[in-house]
Amino acid sequence: MGTKITSLQNPRIKEMIRLRDGRHRRKQGRILIDGVREIERAMQAGVLPGEVVYCEQMCDAAPARELLARAEEGQVELIEVSGQVFEKLAFGARAEGVVAVASTPQASLAELVLRENDLVVVLEGVEKPGNVGAVLRSADATGAGAVIVADGRTDLFNPNAIRASLGTIFTVPVAEASSRETLDWLRRQGYSIFAARVDGSAVYTEADFRGAAAIVLGSEADGLTDVWSDEGIEALRLPMLGVADSLNVSVTAAVMLYEAVRQRS
Repeated sequence: MGTKITSLQNPRIKEMIRLRDGRHRRKQGRILIDGVREIERAMQAGVLPGEVVYCEQMCDAAPARELLARAEEGQVELIEVSGQVFEKLAFGARAEGVVAVASTPQASLAELVLRENDLVVVLEGVEKPGNVGAVLRSADATGAGAVIVADGRTDLFNPNAIRASLGTIFTVPVAEASSRETLDWLRRQGYSIFAARVDGSAVYTEADFRGAAAIVLGSEADGLTDVWSDEGIEALRLPMLGVADSLNVSVTAAVMLYEAVRQRS
């Protein structure tokens, strides 16, 4: 079933291993997709791998074998590797024996096509790819129209973000831009903008999320920048009854998104 590579010194494998680093992902214009479900969702969304790398000993479960069969039928190159090589490509403990390499999807504001009265989530300066992935899962679950990473401190298609999103990064429209570009774009689209802040002037349940609404969240370390203090942006808070003085970004996103769903239903 395709080529077999067992050496970490193989030039193709070395280039793939470099994709664990964001600089090399940008340089090569390629990403790593780790996991059967994640690869399936990428393919369903039209993000077709150039190669699928697999370890025979690790991918004996039916979903992995079915994925390999579909990839082969779709004329995707299959590369069998040793366990040692696969460990250098895989992320986390949930090794399913399959990793794909694909071209980086387009993710600009110009590419976004939104529906009337869509919900949009903006993540400013979020540095942990796991948080980006978790917010994408909530956005997918609540039917949000898009997630925009503004002035991101991790690239959108970091393999850990892909893994944490369970592949929803390929099903929810996404974009990367600066904070100022994002704010200007939202205003041109006629969005009401709600910024989550610990010291927000209103509780999140008092906001009206029924129209075209953007929920903006900052990093857990620094919160939101002054870009999101402009006139016309409503600062919202969640009740903080304990000793913590910062918002959990993924939980905050879920709470506010489900409040929007409640209002809209």
